[in-house]
Amino acid sequence: MRDLDRTDLDKALADIVAIRSQVAAGTAFQGYGPSALALTGVLALGTAGLQAFLLDDPTAEPLTFLAGWIATAFLSVGLIGAEMRARSRRHHSGLADAMVLNAVEAFLPAGAAGALLLLVLARLAPDSLWLLPGLWQMLVGLGLFASLRALPRPVAWAAGWYLVAGLGVIAASAEGHALSPWTMGLPFAIGQGLLALILHLAPGGDHA
Repeated sequence: MRDLDRTDLDKALADIVAIRSQVAAGTAFQGYGPSALALTGVLALGTAGLQAFLLDDPTAEPLTFLAGWIATAFLSVGLIGAEMRARSRRHHSGLADAMVLNAVEAFLPAGAAGALLLLVLARLAPDSLWLLPGLWQMLVGLGLFASLRALPRPVAWAAGWYLVAGLGVIAASAEGHALSPWTMGLPFAIGQGLLALILHLAPGGDHA
């Protein structure tokens, strides 16, 4: 009898977790903060300016160039993640953890693909590393499209920007296979600024 009661309790708990996940999946996510997103755009411009000053020829030092942007990406993820956690607890209360998990799961495939592309190209096709800036921008766009079910619909404009910008960067770099700080900095600064503006104007955004 005790084993049966424990089985029923475990099933009830599993049902509660499933219900919470379903509710979270159908709830608009308000965890992304406009201020953190705008700051990551400023970081992108700062990184581009710093590399333009320090690197005489980024194409000749692709790993140094990419390492700078990887560091910027980690810092940006940390800023967005910290604000996302705080806002989720404020806006979603008991659903905060489930909402954050859903947001991370939506973006995780694009992030993993970007990391794997870097590893594969650096190891097997270093002459193709010039493709990464454009490919990374396209992956950010795809990650945003994957997140649209829980975000304001105008975020699709920012997702579209990243796709178009990524293709444009690849086309502009194709002839000389050159790496430029500005083909990373400007698209990300514009994209993050657009995202910040969209979320600022959306219900639940920062209107102070």
